[in-house]
Amino acid sequence: MSKKLSSFCIDRYVAALAVLSAMLFISACEHEKIFDDGGYPAAIAPIIENKCATAGCHNTQSKDGAAGLDLSTWSRMMEGDRNGAVVIPYYHKQSTVFLFTNTYDDLGVHVLPTMPYNQPVLSRSEVLTLRDWIDNGAPDKNGFVKFSDNPQRHKAYVTNQGCDLVAVIDAESKLVMRYIPVGTGQGVEAPHYISVSDDGSFWCVSFLGGTVLQKYSTADDKFLGQVEIGPGSWNTFALTHDGTKAYCIDWSGSGKVVCADLVNYTVIGGTGDLFYPHGSELSTDENFLYVTGQTGNFIYKIDVNTWDVQQIAVDGSNTPITSSTLDVHEMTFSPDRSKYFLACQKSNDVRVINAANDSLLAVLPVGVYPQEFAISTTMPYLFVTCMEDEVTFPGKRGSVYVIDYNTLSVVKSIYTGWQPHDITIDEGRRLVYAINRNATTGGPAPHHLTDCGGRNGYFTLIDMNTLELVPGFKSELSVDPYSASFR
Repeated sequence: MSKKLSSFCIDRYVAALAVLSAMLFISACEHEKIFDDGGYPAAIAPIIENKCATAGCHNTQSKDGAAGLDLSTWSRMMEGDRNGAVVIPYYHKQSTVFLFTNTYDDLGVHVLPTMPYNQPVLSRSEVLTLRDWIDNGAPDKNGFVKFSDNPQRHKAYVTNQGCDLVAVIDAESKLVMRYIPVGTGQGVEAPHYISVSDDGSFWCVSFLGGTVLQKYSTADDKFLGQVEIGPGSWNTFALTHDGTKAYCIDWSGSGKVVCADLVNYTVIGGTGDLFYPHGSELSTDENFLYVTGQTGNFIYKIDVNTWDVQQIAVDGSNTPITSSTLDVHEMTFSPDRSKYFLACQKSNDVRVINAANDSLLAVLPVGVYPQEFAISTTMPYLFVTCMEDEVTFPGKRGSVYVIDYNTLSVVKSIYTGWQPHDITIDEGRRLVYAINRNATTGGPAPHHLTDCGGRNGYFTLIDMNTLELVPGFKSELSVDPYSASFR
């Protein structure tokens, strides 16, 4: 073989090796890029990455056309979509990632359109894998469960009467971070009213169809205990400043007040024969319990040491009557405790009462069917929801009126959503949470169904600096959200 031919063969051999090496290198790089776990656990990553976070669907490039949901990474998934959270750690029944991918009746509710959209449905094994992962907290690949890192975080709590659930909303992200099943499990008990203790260490919840008052820790939202308070339509309750007692109100024609010991979990007092009592507040010295009479023109003032009951007419007369006139639903004190406000759902006004002598100071007309209050301690605003108001914003149902509690004047009315009932304030962020029941037809169609039926509600946010809704924000809640409290 000539030297020229030998040199040619060697050159061809070296070139072939170079091409082969390059192909192997490219192949190795492509193999590394074929799959990126995105922070998901090993069992979850193939399902999400290969069937959900794909081109044209829920990846970073396509999310704006897919409800704003980006599933390309675990962190982005936990940011939710335009309707709020899509995975609720420990609760698959309210997690849309499960609801939209499940097609198996025995595994629970499934929602249309089925995901992956226009693609083969997930196998039963894949749906079970997603379900079990969510019910175990939906951790990332390192085992971290979202929102588990700060037991002192600020939260809003909302009862969902239709599902026996309490929604826990993270104040920083505005996402529902947990759903807490409440009640004793004896049928639908309808959690009605919720309140966080003054020191922020626990919350309590009462039930329209239950016999207990329950107490939960705010650090981890775990059950602490309950007081058996007996049958009743348990509407509101008033917590003492030290958190050791709760005065619970039974709303009925022969209603009662029960004092619950929240340390020993026993009943330690009470009184009866009240006519449709509802809202409740303690006096500054906690010697008197104020209770609204929801049918009539009066409120009750009860000495909690003797259980003596006094009726106070709040229409300027001296004669309490039980026929439907003002129908006082709720009350709240001003921050300086010099006066208190009454939401009169029949006369469609807010009455201002001098706390020193329980005399009428002013009558402020508001929207139809005023219900609940939230009062700011950093700005001079009292917010009142008018749940059935179809006058202030024609064609819509509900309004929130803003009252300057120093000048005793209405300064604004805001449409927050369909049938706003309760309202609570994040003072640090200057945000007001409006809880919209959306219980009747005519409101926005719910984004999805849940296993307890009914219509999902939602919450919107008012910016206290501008007294306008936060633009573009609406986050879905479960069925019939009703009462709210902020920690």
